[in-house]
This record gives sequence, C-alpha cells and structure tokens, in this order.
Amino acid sequence: MKTKVLSLISVFLLATTAIFAGNTKTEKFKVYGNCDMCEERIEKAIKAMDGVTKADWYKETKMLKVTFDESKVKLDDIHKELAKVGHDTDKVKADDKVYNALHECCKYRK
Repeated sequence: MKTKVLSLISVFLLATTAIFAGNTKTEKFKVYGNCDMCEERIEKAIKAMDGVTKADWYKETKMLKVTFDESKVKLDDIHKELAKVGHDTDKVKADDKVYNALHECCKYRK
C-alpha cells in the first residue's frame, strides 16, 4: 500500500513539474554596457520583473542570459526594460536622455 501511495505522489509531482516547466525559457542576447555597475543595473532591472527567474550579464562578451516564464513576461518586455535603465540591446535602443544620465564609465556608445 505504501508503495502505491508513494508511486502516485511521485507521478503527481512529476506531472506538476512538467506542466510548470513548460513555460520556462532561456534566451541569450547582447546588452551593451561596460563595467560592474552596468552588470548590477542590468541584472537588478531584469530580476525585478515578474516571471524572470535568473539573469546573468557577462561584461566580457556583453551577453545576457535570462531565464523566464513566457506566460508571465515576454522577451520584448525584457528588451524594453533594459532600455529604460539606459542599456541598448540588439532590438531596443535606450532613450538618449536616460543613456546620458549613466555614470561616465557606463557609457558604451562611441
């Protein structure tokens, strides 16, 4: 009897995990920035978004790796959020006023 109950519980947990994991997506794309302050700003902005579970920006490659739930947040919204804090992506350019307010070491445009 214990074996049957444990088997049913296991099947239920696996099915539940499969359902919720189905909406999780990981994407990588370029986000322009230069320094540790940029890294902190980029990751903080994205991690604050509902549906984002992980965000890592690598200053050497300028690449962001973000894991998110597609049912809660869209990739385009992530690009727009980055632009709001002053960072260009391959899809959205930050407003010049926001960009110009960045610290001097964070300015990546030539």
